[in-house]
Amino acid sequence: MKAALAKAQTTTQDDNASLAPEYAFLQDFQYTLGQDNLTYFGQQELFNSGIKCFVRYGALANVSVPFIRASGSSRVIQSAQNFTQGFNSAAGSNLISQDSILVIPEGETSNDTLKVNTCNAIKVAPLKTSGSDAVNTWVDIFTPPITARLNDNLPGASLTNKDTVAIMDFCSFETVATPNGAISPFCNLFTDDEWISYEYLQDLDKYFGNGAGNQLGPTQGVGFVNELLARMTNTAVVDNTSTNTTLDSSNDTFPLGLPLYADFSHDTQITSILFALGFFNTTNLNGGLDPTNRTSGQAIGYSASTTVPFAGRVYFEKMSCADSNEEMVRILVNDAVLQMPFCGSDQFGRCTLSSFVASQTFATSGGLWAEC
Repeated sequence: MKAALAKAQTTTQDDNASLAPEYAFLQDFQYTLGQDNLTYFGQQELFNSGIKCFVRYGALANVSVPFIRASGSSRVIQSAQNFTQGFNSAAGSNLISQDSILVIPEGETSNDTLKVNTCNAIKVAPLKTSGSDAVNTWVDIFTPPITARLNDNLPGASLTNKDTVAIMDFCSFETVATPNGAISPFCNLFTDDEWISYEYLQDLDKYFGNGAGNQLGPTQGVGFVNELLARMTNTAVVDNTSTNTTLDSSNDTFPLGLPLYADFSHDTQITSILFALGFFNTTNLNGGLDPTNRTSGQAIGYSASTTVPFAGRVYFEKMSCADSNEEMVRILVNDAVLQMPFCGSDQFGRCTLSSFVASQTFATSGGLWAEC
């Protein structure tokens, strides 16, 4: 992004340069973005998420406070901390202690279901590059006319297609880097249709990097799913993939029987978990996403923007309902109830607990972990 910006600002170095109004901001624009940081706006999003969680599930906190885990990246830990502050604020008391958050270390040899690093096969080509390969294919298709327009408006910049994507990246990152989420002026440099193509780029990145487009993508979510099944059935974790058996075998670090849990992870991991559960299987039935055709993504039910936006969240609910003799399971992704055809969900998106557990054979059989 810095390199692309430097090229774009080449034109503005000429005192006589006359830029179109939408580009004029580049003359005084300074790069101030950090790296791998949780922004102030992101902190507020997580604080708000904690409030929302209490409003929705606060009655359960009267039984027991949430048990909270976070993967060991600083921004993920900060996300957990800001969530707990919001939860406590809505509760009107310090229900959750910051010190109670269990941090699971991230590392190349650390077993961590919130950030899987122990599948060696996905760290090398071709699986490692499957996401970027698909993205590069699409970039070479949708960006050339955009790059030509940018270069016409910024004489001497000599932007490449990859530079164009970096300039588009500024829109989202600059927006969330402002305390109030003010829309970045970079956003106005592109049309709505071009943003849809950019959105598809993100779909391809996640689908081929961490989803069903990668042979071992869904397998990265198996360990978490098996932990989820343990929590829902109040039984010990059964898993031979990415779980930390030391932590999961202790009631102190993996308690069962609680009404509320909150885990904090990465967008890549959430993507793998959703695919491991069995969502978006129509992607495979329809041949998956096509890196050369944006319309292939419109009928298969998957998009990165609806599943893993900034501060994305998934609610896994187990409930007792008057119309069922058995407990029910429902899953919400960013407030949307997802239908679960793999376990025969009803009109409200609910499956019986037994049918949900029975549907998770991919996870309970270890996925394709043997290939890791």
